Amino acid sequence: MAKYQCVCGYIYDEDAGCPENGVAPGTKWADVPDDFTCPDCGLGKDDFELIE
Repeated sequence: MAKYQCVCGYIYDEDAGCPENGVAPGTKWADVPDDFTCPDCGLGKDDFELIE
């Protein structure tokens, strides 16, 4: 499973999901709703980058 980092430093981990934003554990980034926002800073999906 992949991890994606917001420009603020928050990391979305596909294994953990983001239950506080309604995204269940195991949800792939492509399946995260387009209106998802970072729980730390409020930026959108476009502000996240894949961590290699």
